Amino acid sequence: MKANPEAEADEPEQPEEQGRTGEEMRPEEQGRREEPSTDRLERAVRGAETALIEFEIAVETFRIEIENFSRLHHQRLGPMYARLDELDAGIAEVTAAISGDPEDVRKAQEARAAVLPMPQVEELFHGWIDSEGLSPEAAAMLTEQNVQPPSRVRPSEDARKAYRELVRKAHPDLAQEEAERKRRESFLQRVNKAYAEGDTDALRVLLEEWENGPREEEPEVRLPHSEVLYARLEWLAERKEALTAMVAEMEQSAIGAMLKMAPDDPDALLEEIAEQLLEQVAAREAELVRLTRVRDAAAGTAESGGQASESTQSATGTGTTGTGTEEN
Repeated sequence: MKANPEAEADEPEQPEEQGRTGEEMRPEEQGRREEPSTDRLERAVRGAETALIEFEIAVETFRIEIENFSRLHHQRLGPMYARLDELDAGIAEVTAAISGDPEDVRKAQEARAAVLPMPQVEELFHGWIDSEGLSPEAAAMLTEQNVQPPSRVRPSEDARKAYRELVRKAHPDLAQEEAERKRRESFLQRVNKAYAEGDTDALRVLLEEWENGPREEEPEVRLPHSEVLYARLEWLAERKEALTAMVAEMEQSAIGAMLKMAPDDPDALLEEIAEQLLEQVAAREAELVRLTRVRDAAAGTAESGGQASESTQSATGTGTTGTGTEEN
């Protein structure tokens, strides 16, 4: 029986591509295949990137404050610590002189040796290295920092604001290609240096330079977008773990532990430590004066006692002689 042509016309035609495998489809057709929606994954990546950059800003700020505090601590408080060491050596020496105890003598010798410069070290390294190690000025030169220490531990609020804006815009973690990442890392080194020095004007110049600089082109995508996003999330998580370990190490350092005691005003902490050291110096000086008087008094008593003994012996000897003469 002949098929009804009207019925055949009413049936929708099936596309020829249906039923063909991916290998049979043309390359341009394969490229037009749409991935499942990745909107949520993209939002997760953007949120993780923003959080990581803010974390890195906090970490770098803490690192710079530790470095600045260390340099200012050495410059302002170093002479006080040296004075305390000198007073401790003097106190130990006077104590040994009073007691005559061999153990006190040994301690006095050790205390004096601790404050004496290492022979020929400063001459050998022309002042770059002394008994305390590499000088801050030498360390600054080797790391391309300003030889003069900063004026404050924490830069001004204007400098901090400009710094945060620059890092948010130019952070290497925002780069898609390795060449762009390296360019951003080099630029950020200059940003960190200007911030460490508290140079607000330099930070503003750098911000203008970045705004007028080249922009990264979108890289050619070779993997499914979802795979790229998942890989990005994994990298961000690993980076956060590395930063967390870095923070723990800095907090365990001597300077880091001190800064944790005054997170709001590290410069005030520096002044507080200076006041405490001045009090300690005054107390040590008073103790040295007291012990010196005790030593001198003991020495004077011993000397007077010796002279009196000699006089007594002389008088006794004369009296005996005289008595003998009279008897004769």
